[in-house]
Amino acid sequence: MRYRLLGRSGVRVSELALGAMTFGTETGFGVDKDESRAVYDAFREAGGNFIDTANVYAAGTSETFLGEFMAQERERIVLATKYTGGMRSRDVNAVGNSRKNMMDSIHASLKRLNTDYIDLYWVHARDYLTPIEEVMRGLDDLVSQGKVLYVGVSDTPAWVVSQANTLAELRGWTSFVGLQIRYSLVDRTVERELLPMARALDLAVTPWGVVGSGILTGKYNKDPDTEGRVQMRGGATERGLAIAQEVIAVAEEVDATPSQVAIAWVRAGEGNIIPLLGARTRDQLVENLGALEVQLGDDQLNRLNEASAISSGFPHDMLQPQVEALKRRIDNHRAATTPEW
Repeated sequence: MRYRLLGRSGVRVSELALGAMTFGTETGFGVDKDESRAVYDAFREAGGNFIDTANVYAAGTSETFLGEFMAQERERIVLATKYTGGMRSRDVNAVGNSRKNMMDSIHASLKRLNTDYIDLYWVHARDYLTPIEEVMRGLDDLVSQGKVLYVGVSDTPAWVVSQANTLAELRGWTSFVGLQIRYSLVDRTVERELLPMARALDLAVTPWGVVGSGILTGKYNKDPDTEGRVQMRGGATERGLAIAQEVIAVAEEVDATPSQVAIAWVRAGEGNIIPLLGARTRDQLVENLGALEVQLGDDQLNRLNEASAISSGFPHDMLQPQVEALKRRIDNHRAATTPEW
């Protein structure tokens, strides 16, 4: 395992992060404490130090498990958790991004995690109600109080993230250093706005869903009841299976599993990308960690890109011909730092 800087910060995190969403059985798809511990230990044995959870994962059990697992090595872990999701039913102020929910949530998370600080505190999702000034000032207060070291944002439009960081820099508040998004070969829409923004603002990107809800493992290509099951997971049946088939072909060429190829493709993207691995068993995590050994050639990357290509959308598709014409005529010394040049 190698390490990367977390966006514009100086903290070093492992090149793969462990997502602890599966720690706990309360929501019906996770695993018990023993298997969760086995996954945690395998990640640590591989050199991983970046672990991501949220207050709502398994109704708080994920944080509780991690608090126990980290007890003897808390300082060695770069711990990330989130707030926004509600933890008290029928309480309208126990959900969203308000300062009230933020403060209630951080205190509850610190208690469950058995720690006195969070390394990276995520806004889990935009709530469309709370003014961005309230969010950024509240997060800055948490940093000033020493309860949080860095802040990030998840599942939020690019223009909101840009507004937030611009405001924070103007006011001298703590700005976001990370962006968490859904990203895989079957869902590349973040390439239109969110990924270029992350590169421009030097945000670390921690993609989730990197195997496309299981579509890219290839298991649905073998399942006779594929059509209905893939559609239930939000994948366009024909397109998703076609992409998975190309992933399978590449995996055979490089002697890897389809999951490893899917993760390797995400890692090969431009910018500070640190994929999140979500595993239900130790064996599954070990398989996914094998993506670190997968080297995809230019031809293989091109084939995967072509199989999963999306429209860039307006205004990009309209402006791209003009950009390409300029590239042929102008030597831009800023090209390396200009998104989409």
